[in-house]
Amino acid sequence: MAIEIFWGSGSGPSWRVLLALAIKKLPYESHLLSFSKGEHKSPEMLAMNPRGKVPVLKDGAFHLSESLAILTYLDRKYPSPPLFGETPEEAGIVLRVIMEHECYGLAPISAFARPLLFGRLDTQRDQVLLAIDGARAELAGLESELASRPFLATSKISAADAFVYPQIKTLERAFGKPGAAEVDHGLGPLAETFPRLASWCGRVEALPGYDATYPPHWREG
Repeated sequence: MAIEIFWGSGSGPSWRVLLALAIKKLPYESHLLSFSKGEHKSPEMLAMNPRGKVPVLKDGAFHLSESLAILTYLDRKYPSPPLFGETPEEAGIVLRVIMEHECYGLAPISAFARPLLFGRLDTQRDQVLLAIDGARAELAGLESELASRPFLATSKISAADAFVYPQIKTLERAFGKPGAAEVDHGLGPLAETFPRLASWCGRVEALPGYDATYPPHWREG
């Protein structure tokens, strides 16, 4: 029975799982849910994840939510190629990059990007401005990670790349939203401000199967 993935367009955690499946070249049945229709909170979804959030993985009779948990499951169930490195040292670095992003990077990047993405710059401008320094520091940290290797944690693409990449692309999307040019943020375009990070994005995007992971509604504008 094929793996099933229940996900939503634009959901960063969903994108992480789709990227992991592409890295492992695993076939899966895609269930793209509509947030506007509340499909992520249907009785079927709530039975698998009472929090009503995506992604949810279903593999036979087993189901699992939370993106890091799903990446861990996939790596234990389908170990090649590995998502968490090939040595204990690499596994430690992969998880360190993931947790640093989750604990320190996600909040300032989201605080900057979300008001722009949802057209709330006028009412949340102070939040955007306050987030700039923190977002810049986290991007600089990622740039440093890439000084000695092509991917964030090891010489090969790993769970760290799958975990961080969606947030960086969400930030890039925010740069093009109305009002973003009025904000003196100095965060992008990445090719100018953080060139190693921009090149890393290109390497992730060269992954076979990448196109199937891209948020469908982003293609519409």
